[in-house]
Amino acid sequence: MKVKIKHLICLSGLGLLLSFLLPVNVSAAVFGPDSWEQYRLNKTNNPAHGGSVDETIRKKYPTDNQLRATPVVVNDTLYIGNHNTGSLQAFNVKSGDRLWKSSAPNWVHSEMVYKDGVLFVGYGNRYYQENGNRGTGESGVLAVDAETGETVWKFDTNGEVMPTPAIHGDHVYITAGDEQLYGVNRESGELDWQFDLGSIVSMSSPVIEGDTLYVGGGGSADQFHFNAINLANQERKWETEFDQVAAGLDDVPPVVSETSIYTTALVKAEGDNMYEHMLYEMDKETGEITHKESLGTGEHVKNNKSGAPVLQDGTIFVGSPITQKFYAFDTEAKEMKWEYEGGVNKAPPVAYNEYVYFGNAAGDVFTFEAESGELVNQMKLGGTLAPAGAIIMNEHYISGSQDGNVYIQPLEDIRTLSESELYTGEKSEEFTEVSSDQANAGDSTSSSEGSEEPSNSNTTLIIILVVLALVIFLGIYWSRKNSEKKKSQSK
Repeated sequence: MKVKIKHLICLSGLGLLLSFLLPVNVSAAVFGPDSWEQYRLNKTNNPAHGGSVDETIRKKYPTDNQLRATPVVVNDTLYIGNHNTGSLQAFNVKSGDRLWKSSAPNWVHSEMVYKDGVLFVGYGNRYYQENGNRGTGESGVLAVDAETGETVWKFDTNGEVMPTPAIHGDHVYITAGDEQLYGVNRESGELDWQFDLGSIVSMSSPVIEGDTLYVGGGGSADQFHFNAINLANQERKWETEFDQVAAGLDDVPPVVSETSIYTTALVKAEGDNMYEHMLYEMDKETGEITHKESLGTGEHVKNNKSGAPVLQDGTIFVGSPITQKFYAFDTEAKEMKWEYEGGVNKAPPVAYNEYVYFGNAAGDVFTFEAESGELVNQMKLGGTLAPAGAIIMNEHYISGSQDGNVYIQPLEDIRTLSESELYTGEKSEEFTEVSSDQANAGDSTSSSEGSEEPSNSNTTLIIILVVLALVIFLGIYWSRKNSEKKKSQSK
């Protein structure tokens, strides 16, 4: 009997060891990061993630309205919100199935930031109230269950929340069209504190580093201020006034480097409706403006007037809707490395390894060598690519468009294929539009019904059960065999 017990214990231990080791490789193969806590993933506004899925995907995910928010990918799920309809949707990146669909009470320009199984998304519109607040109708933030799309809580504000909220510790921080910064408890949705910024925040999503939140605001000639707020003591760290700025500072999510803050804004120039587009560098500790770089002069444009910068390896990449050019600025040398005339552009670029990718309002995607500015490829993706910027996940380019589609395709396609090859040539059959059945699969706000792949947790459970069943079977078999052997010996 002792021998049997020892054998069973050894087999059980081996089985349990295998059950824990085997799922590691399964669950590790994910498309994106496991959290997304602020605008465009990080303080550099450059959402590029390596991923670990050895799979080539070419898909087009249809939604019910324009896309003006940056797509968000967490693990293997893509989350996106719509402009006019306020629809919120989740797709399985690999299969293309829509997992669920729900909605917010107003426009969605905010990304759906994610932490611990919950999404947080702002909503509101750009129209002004009689009291001067920006945003009519309902404005606020929804907390949404990431598995089901069901609302966890709803927080109301007195002005639009078109900027993307930021998660820090136990709080969600919200900047809005009512000049307020809100610190909302992430679990309960209750307001813990608020701060009067003194200026309207239109689309300038806050960026958090450490315990400091950075955000630009405006609304009128005497309200263009940039704030650094200490979240630990709930006090203003510093405030910088931009007396000459006429527009744009309240539209631009800033970039944070080791020593500096970068943002852009417009200054009135000579001539009717003419403006100079400026790139500003501020000292991170004091807020002092340490450098100003002119991007040039051009005619004023409607909405999204000032480009959002991106930082990679000491270079600021930024596009200007005013000058209709793309720029690369060397932050150490304080000089322009290169520029390229690419048409009206309002979406931030994305940089990965040695390349940088810009999109314009005509639907073109430009690939440049990041260091030299040499144009590698230009192709038409579809629709107007503004103001949502593309992201790079797992060697794939993912972009939302005002044609209502989210496009995903390998970076190699973006760098090498022409428009005809992508849509009508030899590669076109590999570019798959999600079917109507797939696109409608989540209308009932279900979590993963119809998905082609089990979740990582389900896969792990299945493997554990199979291994344990095998262990039990071998244990019984071994026990019976030893019993029969002893009986034969006794005879």
